[in-house]
Amino acid sequence: MNHQPLPAEPPAIIGLAKLARMVFERVDLQPQWNALVERANADPNDAAALLDLATMLLLTGNSEGGLDLQAKALALQSGYRRPAEGKAGLKVLAVMTPGDMMANTPLDFLLAGSDIELISLYVAPGLRMPAPLPAHDVAFLAIGESEASRPLLQSLAPLMPQWPAPLLNGDALKIAALTRDGVCQRLAGAPQLLAPPAVRIDREGLARIAAGEAALAAALPDAAFPIIARPIGSHAGTGLEKLDDAAALGAYLQGQPGELFYISPFVDYASQDGLFRKQRIALIKGRPYVCHLAVSAHWMVHYLNAAMLDNAENRAFEARFMETFDQDFAVRHREAFAAMAERIGLDYFAIDCAETRDGRLLLFEADVAMIVHDMDPPDLFAYKKPQMRKVFDAFQAMLREAAGRI
Repeated sequence: MNHQPLPAEPPAIIGLAKLARMVFERVDLQPQWNALVERANADPNDAAALLDLATMLLLTGNSEGGLDLQAKALALQSGYRRPAEGKAGLKVLAVMTPGDMMANTPLDFLLAGSDIELISLYVAPGLRMPAPLPAHDVAFLAIGESEASRPLLQSLAPLMPQWPAPLLNGDALKIAALTRDGVCQRLAGAPQLLAPPAVRIDREGLARIAAGEAALAAALPDAAFPIIARPIGSHAGTGLEKLDDAAALGAYLQGQPGELFYISPFVDYASQDGLFRKQRIALIKGRPYVCHLAVSAHWMVHYLNAAMLDNAENRAFEARFMETFDQDFAVRHREAFAAMAERIGLDYFAIDCAETRDGRLLLFEADVAMIVHDMDPPDLFAYKKPQMRKVFDAFQAMLREAAGRI
């Protein structure tokens, strides 16, 4: 990637949070799109306009077009500035990687509406850090774990201890270790926590199990059907299926083109009423903060498919959960949260989890790049605003403390 040296003040962008809110609120995007296109046509080197256009494409589902336009913007400029609301009280520099909405910690959401200016510095393998760096009070290594980002994180690891400002989430190798199999290995045996083993296996190995030529337990010790399988690198349930026997595994492979997969034992975490409940929780300096709870009749729960918009009873359950979280769920699972915070060892990360019938915390995933936001319709989700404010305030307080501003 070749690009121009960073100016003393990187170019200003609208940024992810404001554009995402427009999409969530179904604002007519055409005027904003036209204005950005007009800027880009008038000045082909207007990298900020190109990056905002790329973000709009990614937010509206055009991943290929968005990533292509993002690459063109980053070829011109590697650093961008999302101004603070009003006068900047703190300048935060995020070290980021090119990619979609799940590639980096969603700092723009976590800082939205604050007096914190966000400077995004995009890096890639073989790309040297600009010198000097843009002026900032505190830095944050925002690159999430993925198959694509792992080499970059490994190359950044020796550079992070030399950072010239306070740095949060600065251990790149700890982020790189947040693979599904790495997390379950790291958390094995933690008190009151169930982190089911996840095993990497190639297509040939799965095909042998499906054909009865190899035992499932040889690949996944002590396991039996049903299992869950997913392609490595997939997110949001893409390619994730529960497989009840070897025949189902064979049928699954026929519909999946990938070569590498994760398999795990299936854990039935349905509550007494038969419904499945999954929480997203952010851990900030080791303390848990609930971000959402989804309720569904299906074991594969995602907030967008859990009928939270249509089901007032589900929303009422989430509201009660948020209201009592600090005195109930967080207390009951304090040992599990403490073990995760210690063993993962990052200033900030988020988890998707549930509760088993025997009362343990069931961990699905841990990552630094899970989406955390407050953009749900306020007429239906009024109870979420105060809770998300707690999350954002805690995150911003962590930044101010690191910068010596508290």
